[in-house]
Amino acid sequence: MSIRQLSETVINQIAAGEVIERPASAAKELVENALDAGATRIEIATAGGGKALLRVTDNGSGMSPDDLSLAVKRHCTSKISADLTDIRTLGFRGEALPSIGSVARLSVASRTKGAAEGYRIELHGGKLAEPQPAPVNPGTIVEVRDLFFATPARLKFLKSERAESGAITEVVKRMALAFPAVRFVLSGSDRSTLELPATGDDRLARIAQVLGKDFRPNAIEIDAVREDVGLSGFVGVPTFNRGNSGHLYAFVNGRPVQDKLLMGAIRAAYAETVPKGRYPMAVLWFSLDPALVDVNVHPAKADVRFRDPGLVRGLIVGAIRESLTKNGDRASSTGADAMLRAFRPGVAPQGEQKGGFGGGFGRRDIRPSNVNWSPERSPYRPEGFAEGAAPVFAGPVEAAKPQEAGRMLAGFDAPSARSEAFEPPRGEETTLSHPLGAARAQLHENYIVAQSETGLVIVDQHAAHERLVYEAMRKALVDRRLPSQGLLIPEIVDMPEEDCDRLMPFAEEMSRLGLVYERFGPGAIAVRETPAMLGEVNAPALIRQLADEAGEWETADGLRAKLESVAATMACHGSVRSGRRLRVEEMNALLRQMEETPGSGQCNHGRPTYIELKLSDIERLFGR
Repeated sequence: MSIRQLSETVINQIAAGEVIERPASAAKELVENALDAGATRIEIATAGGGKALLRVTDNGSGMSPDDLSLAVKRHCTSKISADLTDIRTLGFRGEALPSIGSVARLSVASRTKGAAEGYRIELHGGKLAEPQPAPVNPGTIVEVRDLFFATPARLKFLKSERAESGAITEVVKRMALAFPAVRFVLSGSDRSTLELPATGDDRLARIAQVLGKDFRPNAIEIDAVREDVGLSGFVGVPTFNRGNSGHLYAFVNGRPVQDKLLMGAIRAAYAETVPKGRYPMAVLWFSLDPALVDVNVHPAKADVRFRDPGLVRGLIVGAIRESLTKNGDRASSTGADAMLRAFRPGVAPQGEQKGGFGGGFGRRDIRPSNVNWSPERSPYRPEGFAEGAAPVFAGPVEAAKPQEAGRMLAGFDAPSARSEAFEPPRGEETTLSHPLGAARAQLHENYIVAQSETGLVIVDQHAAHERLVYEAMRKALVDRRLPSQGLLIPEIVDMPEEDCDRLMPFAEEMSRLGLVYERFGPGAIAVRETPAMLGEVNAPALIRQLADEAGEWETADGLRAKLESVAATMACHGSVRSGRRLRVEEMNALLRQMEETPGSGQCNHGRPTYIELKLSDIERLFGR
């Protein structure tokens, strides 16, 4: 069979298969062109999920008739010259319009600012017509009809109109987050209108438009620089999470990307703070020299490659963890909303005796022995206590000093007294001024109810103390070398020479974590000590896993994560158990420790440790 050159139309259709995978791909390319043209208003209209119609209208710089003729030809662009290391625009290959025009009915109408009239050019299934005068406002209108009519086989692989319409919506949202100063409007016969007004430099306002108003009160600002890479944006508190990764957004020099390195680093930063199967919320912008990142990796331009991926990953993990430590020790505001819904006031139907707030009190009150009331705040006493009998809480209510909190927490496993003389509270105003307030009651021997100056706080005592113990153990990983156990006979692990080369630079760090190894010939590692904390270890499997991770991330977080996971398990089993009756000073000591401990807003499994109700929220319950 002889070799022959493919026609220009077939070449464009092959290219279209790489660049235009679905209607959302076409929408992305067209919106990018509008943004590169300096548009401040972009309107997108669709029909049939973008398959029947996709129209993008902008108020950008527009094109002359000569530019129109070149714009629909392959590899014609105004955005780059010959230097692919200095790409400062979203588009740069010059493939979008000719690729779309080879598989659809494409019409482009444009007018430059100051020009007397505009022009339109059409490209149907690869057939190009000459530009013709057309009435059009300054800017450009690109209309795509009957996408993939020239390659009907591609239509069979598209999803439903609803799914394709949703994919276009996601594209527009990502672009809107990347460019908050631009107004976006998405409408059509297959959807409800989405209008996103420009917010200028207020990125958080644009994020609230896209991710919902709940994001703003639960957001933590990120602003960090490492060497030549800048990172800014907002992340959610750990307890403000979602069931999928669709709320993780990253932008590199303004370009929306879905890079595995970036997404993995964001999740790693939330390790041990977000429950398994849940995902944090984050919107992050990266700024760096274009020469330090390669955006010419994939036709869709969704992936990037960094010259120093370890630097970028370390910046993400470090910046997010630092911000969470400083500002993340608070419960999600949505917890209070959910609580208010659960406390919906009402009257129990006649004949029923429902307890609790959900269906009214009925004939049951809330005075059983599983509720410990602080006597100076409540006239009720647990059943079985005569008037004047000693309350469950004994001893002074005065908050423990921080240095005493550790001793009190260490003694939580001791039986707590139930009948000591009660002393009036001292320094109550000072106690109430603390963020988590002063303990007032213990419900069901598991939940601490505290009063603060601004409202009410309910604490899960087991989850809270579990976090305190875990953080203490985690701190030991940083402050000192972890104990190791020597092997009677060193474990020899045979590996490819390149894996050994990747692992050896981390030998010193591994030694601090209790794992001691050395080179044993060109293709083997000798393991001499393993972390005592891990007990019996499968050394070969651990070494090979670390070698794989070192090759992928160029970091050595695998062993530390494993140790932290063990620390979390030990903390869970060594913490205050549910059902433990606590004295009031013990509860206050726990509250003070929570205020001083990073990450105390959620337990090791990512669940919230407390819920806060503002006084205004409580007043809403009673319609005040």
